[in-house]
Amino acid sequence: MAKYFDVHPDHPQRRAIGNVADSIRSGALVAYPTDSCYALGCRLGNREALGRIRTIRDLDDRHHFTLVCENFAQLGQFVHVDNDVFRALKAATPGRYTFILPATKEVPRQLQHPKKKTVGVRIPDHVVTRALLTELGEPLVSSTLLLPGEKEPMTQGWEIKERLDHVLDAVVDSGDCGTVPTTVIDFSGGEPEIVRRGAGDTARFE
Repeated sequence: MAKYFDVHPDHPQRRAIGNVADSIRSGALVAYPTDSCYALGCRLGNREALGRIRTIRDLDDRHHFTLVCENFAQLGQFVHVDNDVFRALKAATPGRYTFILPATKEVPRQLQHPKKKTVGVRIPDHVVTRALLTELGEPLVSSTLLLPGEKEPMTQGWEIKERLDHVLDAVVDSGDCGTVPTTVIDFSGGEPEIVRRGAGDTARFE
């Protein structure tokens, strides 16, 4: 049975955030809110939880997982970013974008695209997510909570708890956070390639 954390969307309770972070450090797979949909998240290096995400979402090994980072200092540990790309990312973050970039040696192989050796990264603009990342002190390995065969992700924490109680360890509920996933921009080839049009404005990359 998943633990349920009811967290205020604008003023997240420090104790609740601390308890969620402790659960993640202990190996939990959590559903948590972002600025574009709920996501499934776990600690970097938690292979068991990563396998559970693949099972829940029915993902193959070509799926790009995302490292959800607190800031650029953290992001820079996990992806190679040249000056031009850095400026483009800096102008668009924090926000509703996922960027695909070449992974550094700090990224476990099972998170990288098997051929391209890339990984997705993002810096979200959501009070609860940012509080959790600050408390955790490391990125969350994440994937949008979109179930197989469904066109839109679930938008309510209570619904996620009700439907996925048997496969999750914790649910963080801070209210509706929408159904539109991030815009995905692939910078691994140097020039921006729009992979998915989502919540973030694509005009600056076209």
